[in-house]
Amino acid sequence: MSLFRQDTPDSIFRFDLRGSSEGRYKVGPLESAYVTMRDGVSLALDVVRPMDEDAKTKRDTILVMTRYWRGIKGHPSNPFADLFVPQGYAVVVGDVRGTGASFGVWPHHRARAETLDFAEVLDWIVAQPWSTGRVVGYGLSYTANTADRMAEQNHPALKGIVPRFADYDPYEDYYFPGGVANVTFGRNWGNSVKNLDRNLKILPDGERSPGVRPVGSGGGTDLDAALRDRERVPSVWEGFQRVRFKDDRPATWGGTSMLDWSTQEVADRIDRSGTPIQNWAGWFDGGTAQGAIRRFLRQSNPMNVIIGPWNHGGNFPYDPLRTAGEAILPTTPTQQANDIRFAAACFNGHAASDRGKVLHYYTLGEGAWKSTRSWPPQATRRRWYVANGFRLSSSPNETGLDSLQVDPALGDVASNRWIGSTDKVDYGDRRQFEGARLAYTSEPLTQDLEITGHPIVHLNVTSTREDGNFFVYLETVRPDGVICYLTEGQLRALHRKVWTGSPFSALGPQHSYLECDAEPLIPGEAAILAFTLHPISARLPAGYRLRVSLAGSDKTMFANVPADGAPPSLKFHRGPTGCYIDLPIIES
Repeated sequence: MSLFRQDTPDSIFRFDLRGSSEGRYKVGPLESAYVTMRDGVSLALDVVRPMDEDAKTKRDTILVMTRYWRGIKGHPSNPFADLFVPQGYAVVVGDVRGTGASFGVWPHHRARAETLDFAEVLDWIVAQPWSTGRVVGYGLSYTANTADRMAEQNHPALKGIVPRFADYDPYEDYYFPGGVANVTFGRNWGNSVKNLDRNLKILPDGERSPGVRPVGSGGGTDLDAALRDRERVPSVWEGFQRVRFKDDRPATWGGTSMLDWSTQEVADRIDRSGTPIQNWAGWFDGGTAQGAIRRFLRQSNPMNVIIGPWNHGGNFPYDPLRTAGEAILPTTPTQQANDIRFAAACFNGHAASDRGKVLHYYTLGEGAWKSTRSWPPQATRRRWYVANGFRLSSSPNETGLDSLQVDPALGDVASNRWIGSTDKVDYGDRRQFEGARLAYTSEPLTQDLEITGHPIVHLNVTSTREDGNFFVYLETVRPDGVICYLTEGQLRALHRKVWTGSPFSALGPQHSYLECDAEPLIPGEAAILAFTLHPISARLPAGYRLRVSLAGSDKTMFANVPADGAPPSLKFHRGPTGCYIDLPIIES
């Protein structure tokens, strides 16, 4: 049973664990239109309003801009219309330029031409006879990122956004966490969306889709013309293969870098808009929890941030410290009910008038939801050292070395946080990796221990190579011996220089990932790698043990570094100046 400790019950930033919203309106027919942008490129938009309404009946509007097709040929509606039209809203869903039935080209995420389109789409909505002139941007994953960029436009019609499971910084949150290339996701996603842009899609049942919905009953000719625009555009995956640093600019991306895609980099412009935000993230969804916390710290917008024990999309909760099959709230219908309530507060102006920020988060094991107006919570950092005998100790002992020969063939479970899909996340029993990694385990806890925040790891390491990947897993060992995953962090050694000017230094050591800050290892010389793990909140019962595991490869998701030559041989130093982890502990 999920509990909730909340200090804002009457605020528009409250968060409900139960309930659903059943609307009183029927979903009307879908209408399609092309809308021409400033440069002559036409975007495909679908409009759905309540059934049997006069064209001049005024409705507030939900706007979704997608690169995953606004609809499938022959399907009369879309999930966004089915959710919001019954509440009395008009819903506009558009294909971003170069995707679906829209014209133009899509070279990479959030190209400037694409994001500038959003202001013109808002202009078009305001000009419609059925529009009140009020719009809320909505979306999940890519469409969450487009909602963020709607706020960047500072358009007077935009009254709020609801980005669900967005990346705040795509380099760190998904494609290169810790500077380590997430090749499995990058390749699979890049090739998948390239197929979409060729009008190819495989449905969940394995059947081939009939294709994207054309605009209007005779839109096949226009669709054929739009598809021809894209024949010369390389897959975004080609660019990913040429990236090491945030400021790398692959030729296939037209001279842009991943900095140009980052919502974090336009935070000031979003601030100036004052747009209210409801942002969802998952402890087990790539780096979206890290991004949500950075958003909470960085931006001044009225804001409701919700971080739960979820996969990408929030449809499958995962709490390895609770009994399997136990219900974890809120379910998807309740999440949607929260979004509907927040949208209403945006439309009526209440969200904009409340200048507060609240972060709601779920604590694993305890099964409790908590809310806070500041982050990190008031925590005490406790240090655990890597000790001899593969122990994790609260005090350092004699100096020494533990060796690890990196095996490029070693990976992790496929059902992991980095897959970027709406499939279940399940790390299982981590005993399956014993012997493949260096693992250090504490004595049994004498009392319950709550870890909430960003663990910080300090590695004193010597390598035989000038570069390499370092993976650190924070786990817990149950009294029955089962090892449960809590969180992880990774760092490519090339990026080890600590960025002292980071706006997020309060969370732990940060790194710029810029080429000018590259700092290779010197083979045979000891070096310090200090970095934060992805945030987590977990309450471990007395009798459980803490466990830290170290690895140098994860072939399941990440590229091996170095890519050629002998794999690194690593020596991890023990003792007072050796390896340790600082955990943020919430005192009872």
